[in-house]
Amino acid sequence: MEDINSITDLTDENDSTITAIEPGAGVTNSAQNAVKEYDNLSDWEVSVSSTGAMIAELDQAINNEEDIVVVGWKPHWMFMDYDLKMLDDPENVFGGYEEIHSYAREGLKEDNPEAYKIIDNFYWEVEDMSSVMEELATDVEPEEAADNWIEANRETVDGWLE
Repeated sequence: MEDINSITDLTDENDSTITAIEPGAGVTNSAQNAVKEYDNLSDWEVSVSSTGAMIAELDQAINNEEDIVVVGWKPHWMFMDYDLKMLDDPENVFGGYEEIHSYAREGLKEDNPEAYKIIDNFYWEVEDMSSVMEELATDVEPEEAADNWIEANRETVDGWLE
């Protein structure tokens, strides 16, 4: 799907189907809104199932070199395992980028300056989150996945401690 860069470029790929996840999920609702909002998707359907089923269909389509349109979000490990691209959404049906902010209770800076410093300096990229999520998807325990990320990103973590 090299020539597809925007939702507006879609014509009849994947039998005019968007493969979604669980009913009621935000991205599923957005996909259902997209077929109403975009004229070129008026004949499309949103296939609703589960995250696992969507990933299985994605894997099968990629292995068979077939077109597929799925709902996706970052961070998610699927972007590390597969060569995927997010389509432009000129109508902003799927919303814009989100941010993560750190909050601490009042008085933490005085009570525990070391913890406050880490929270205040903490920052990581979507790729960092995705790499931890990828390990979690392979049944690595959360503490081990965190330790592995810290080990691989020691310089970043040391910067949080400065």
